[in-house]
Formats: sequence, C-alpha cells, structure tokens
Amino acid sequence: MKARPGTVLAVGVMTAGLTFGFLALAIGRVDLGVRLEQDGPYVRIASVAHDSPAQLEGFAPGMIVVSINDTTLLRLPQYAYPDVTPAPATPEETMTTTPEPTPAPSVAASPAPSVAASPAPDGSPTASGPTASAAAAIPAESAGPGTSASSGASPSPLASSAPTLIPEPMPTLDAGGGPADDAGGIGHAVASPPEGPTPVLDPPVPTPIEIDGATFNTLSNADIFELQAITPYDLEHGSGGNGWSLTYLGGNYQTSSRRLAFDLVVGCLVLAAGLWLLASGRAGASVRPLAMPLAVATATPFLVWPLFATWFGPAVAVAGVLLPLGMIPLADGLAQRIREAEIRRAVRMVTAATATGAVVIGFMRLGLDASNVAADWTRYLLVGAIPLVPGVAAAVPIALNASLEPGADAAPIRSAELAVAGATPALSLATAVFLNPLLLPLSAWLAAIAVAGRFTVRPLARLLSRAQLQRDLVVAATEAERARVAADIHDDALQELTLLVRRLDGAGDAEGAAMGRGVIERLRAICGDLRLPLLDDLGVGPALDWLVQRIETLAGGEVRLERTDGVRPPPDVELAFFRVAQEALANAARHGKPPIVVRYHSTVDGALLSVDDAGPGIGPGAADLAEHAGRFGLLNMRQRAEQIDAILDVRPWPGGGTHVGLQWRPH
Repeated sequence: MKARPGTVLAVGVMTAGLTFGFLALAIGRVDLGVRLEQDGPYVRIASVAHDSPAQLEGFAPGMIVVSINDTTLLRLPQYAYPDVTPAPATPEETMTTTPEPTPAPSVAASPAPSVAASPAPDGSPTASGPTASAAAAIPAESAGPGTSASSGASPSPLASSAPTLIPEPMPTLDAGGGPADDAGGIGHAVASPPEGPTPVLDPPVPTPIEIDGATFNTLSNADIFELQAITPYDLEHGSGGNGWSLTYLGGNYQTSSRRLAFDLVVGCLVLAAGLWLLASGRAGASVRPLAMPLAVATATPFLVWPLFATWFGPAVAVAGVLLPLGMIPLADGLAQRIREAEIRRAVRMVTAATATGAVVIGFMRLGLDASNVAADWTRYLLVGAIPLVPGVAAAVPIALNASLEPGADAAPIRSAELAVAGATPALSLATAVFLNPLLLPLSAWLAAIAVAGRFTVRPLARLLSRAQLQRDLVVAATEAERARVAADIHDDALQELTLLVRRLDGAGDAEGAAMGRGVIERLRAICGDLRLPLLDDLGVGPALDWLVQRIETLAGGEVRLERTDGVRPPPDVELAFFRVAQEALANAARHGKPPIVVRYHSTVDGALLSVDDAGPGIGPGAADLAEHAGRFGLLNMRQRAEQIDAILDVRPWPGGGTHVGLQWRPH
C-alpha cells in the first residue's frame, strides 16, 4: 500500500532529527559568537554575531579582553596590602617583669602638666586649660587625702576667651600608673594598636600581558567558557578605587554533553514508546492512525534541542526548520478528521500560517538582537499551535454535534483523544525548553492521561465495545438473513415462476404469461435489494449504477450518478456504502423530488458518498430524533456508518433539499 505524504514527511523529520542530534552531540561545539584579534599588546573583540550569547551579555566589537578561559591578558590596577612579615622578637623583648605592688600615693604627688594660673574674681587660684577643667570635674570624694577641690570654681576670663584645644587621645594615668576608669577606679594601661600597612595599587597602571601568535591562536580557537572584557572608555576612566566596569560571560552557555545525551535519550524513548503505544491501539482507536505523526511530533523537540544548544547559526537554522516540520504531519492528520469542509480548509490555512511563521522567525532569529526573547517565545507558541488548533477543531464539533456523528455514544471519547493528541506536542516542547530530571510538565500530562484512561475511559470504552459488538452482530445477522432469503427466492420461487411462465406461453395464455413475467421482475428486484451479486463481483460503483437506474423509474425524474472508481474499499465498507445509498435514494424518491444527484469517489485515502435532492428538505433536528420518532431509515444509515467507523452527515440545504454524506478513511 502506498504510504501517505504525511507519514513520509514524519519519517523524514524523524531521520533528520536523529542524524543531526547525534552529530551535534558527537562533533558539535558551542559558538558564543565572539571573534578575537590582536591589536598590539592588547587582544580585542573583532566581531560579535547576532543572536549569540556574547551579544546577549553586552559584548561589542572593539572591547579589550581582560581574561579568557581563566587566562589573564590585561592586569587592572587593584588596591592590595603589601605582604609584611613581622621581624622575630629579641630575647630581651620577650622578657617581662611584674612590678611589686606599692601603696597608692596621693593625687598631689602624681606628676601633672604645668598650667598657667590666674586669680579668680574671688581671689582663689584657677587653672585655665583642659587639664584643669578635667580636674575640676572630679568629685571631691574621689580625690586623694590631703587634696581639696572647690566644686564652685569657675574658669578665668583668659581661659574662657582662649580657643579650646583638643589634645591627642591619650590614657589618663592614676597614681598606680593605670588609667582611671569611668567610675574613678583603677584600670590597666592599654596601648593603642599600631597602624597597619598602607594598601598600594598593583600594578600602578593597566598592564597588558603580551602573548605570541601561537598562544593567541590557541585561545581564539578553543571553546570559550569564561570571558571578561572592558571598553576603552571604561579602561581610561576607571580606577582601582572606583572599580572597573567589566562585561562577563560565564560557562552557563556551555551545555554539558550529559545534558545533550539526556535530550537524545528522552527523544528516542518518547519516539519508540509512542509508536508502540499508539500503533497497538492502547491509546485509543481514534489516534491509532496517527501513530507515526503523533510520536514524531512529541519526540522532535528533544531530538533537535542539541542543535539549539550549539548556538551555531546553521545548526540553529536547521533546528528551527525541523521543529515546525515535525508538527505538520500530525496537524494534517487531525485536520482530516474535521467533518465540515469549510472548517477543515480554514484550519489548514491557520496551520500553514503558523508553520510558516515559525520557520520565518527561526531564520530571522539569526539576524535579531539576542536580547529579543519575544521572538523565541513567539516561535514556541506558533510551533505548539500547529497541531493544537486542528486537534481542538476536530474535537469540539464531535462533542457538540455527537448526534450527527457515527457512534454518538463514543463521541466524548473520540473528542478527548483528538484533543489530547493535539496538545501533547506542546507539552513536549515546554518540557524540552525547561528540561528537568522529572521531565515536567510532559510526565505529569502523560500520568494524568493514564489515570483518566484507567478509571474513566477504559470502563466506558468497554461498554461501548460491547454495544458495538452487539450492533455488528445484528448487522451481520441481518445481512446473512438477507442473503438467505434472496437465495431462497432465487433458487426456489423464481425457478418455479419461470417454468410457470413457459407453460402459460405454451398454452397460449399470453395475459397470464405477462403477469408471471412481471412477478419475476419484482422478485428479482427484491433479491437485488436483499443481496446484490453485482456488489460482490464488481464493487460499489457498478452496484450504484444498477441502483440509480432502478430508482429513476420510481422517482419520475432525473437521477444522476457521478462516480470515480479508484481503489476498491474492503467488502464491509462497500456493503455499508451501498446500503446507505439505497436508503438515501429511497427517502429521496418518497419525500423529495428530482433532480437527484449521487456522487461517489474512492481513492487510496478513502471513499466519499453524497446524495442530494431538490425536495423540501429534512426537518431541523430530525436526524437527532430519528430513533425516538421511529425513522428507521435514518437509524439504519447511522448503524451502517458506525459499523465501518465512517462519518455520516444528514442535513437540509438552506435553499431546500436534503444532503446525505458518508465519508470513510482507512485506518
């Protein structure tokens, strides 16, 4: 059987994704977008590529490289303390003596600085100076014996007019050689700490480190995991005291080979598990024909992500094309399940527009500013919308108009399966962008689907399968009974009537013979209605020719057949198409009026039947109430469509007339 174009495209994207992904892992390197050049003693940035990590971090051509891969190329002045090693202590300095305790002498006996005395207004001598002021502030009870102090003493006019001198901080010694504490007690002598070394600039001026050509080539050709640079303006106006304004690029853009290998392993597992799960029918009958497109669309973000991680322009462009291409086969398969032709065309236009936009942004991204993250998010949203839009468009009409679909009871399950199929690649893309060991949110999404299927979908599916099995058994029994009755009429009654007609002709009873021939024709028509041998031998196309000729005599007007016979569908599909056409033409002959147009087309992609008449048209909602209203013709058509999993469409035309459509696609 000839492969579908969507399947061929899915296989091609899968092959390309696996090939380029493993090549990126094996021989790929990260391109940070920086080109270096030697300019005398300096190493400068010659160019910065668009949409590169270097541009994203603020690097620009003309900047001077300070260091690259932990190799310093320019020493900038920095304040540093000199390395001062204290001299070893002499033996004399290490020896200490402890003075013998002596009685505390009076304060008057302690040495004190000399001060200038001047007579106070009351004739008592008063010292002018800070020492005197401090002495006057000492309470009398804290003074030593034999010392008198006047608490009401005031400074002299000379002291009050002289400027206040703030001496160097120094300890105040008491009589025992220790400083007096705040409470007037005796403390211990504490020496001021010596001043530390003075920081100096090292080096005094920016100093480039000259390298030879071989070293420069080695640094410029190696993978960059660390880069620091400074603009000439900042180099001229910076200083060791104010600091230096540097632009830094770290190793966070270097994706490890372990991460890239993890991406590829996840992609391969998703691809293999998806193909097995979907092709086996465990994920649902509606998505079984989409096994290859859905598995490829879900695995593509993981397979092409190593190309994005290289930051290499051509590799990023290839990934930007493969990512939307991997979604197109799934989107086309979902669009084929949209019943309304107008909606299907609109959805395909939206899909083409989103895919084109994603590819264009992928190429434009190479020329945009790297800080323009809106372009990346727009591309991801467009890629996720490629399968999501047709998935929702295929699911919503089934849920809202289940009565017009085959298997009305199965409509909610089919709707959920198609919606899940359209949304899963978007969750896979989000997981690839924000990769984490738990593979969230894809793993949570799949777990929720499994739980819902285990406790909700599977029980309902079992009930539906039983109902469908009973329906199929009824249809099969009906067809078997039809064939038996037709065979009995043909082998028994028709043979007897044929002999009777011959005897009447031999007896000269022309009128009786004519009546017998009429009965034979009607019985043969009944046999054809019950089971037409032409259908089994030549297919549904020639059988429709016979049916149209027979109905034309009953309709009293034009009944036209337009058919294109390609690949014959399976026998059960041909039988269902013939029975639906038979019932639709009978209804058109009874309730409608000519002209009646029958169209039948069969190709490798399926079969399509439509019957249109020019009568008053079926009433609104008649198809929904067929079973309750006793319209067994519509009910029979629906059962025939359910049997082959086809789409039945019964509706009135706005200008009058009834349209009956039947569409079948192979699984």
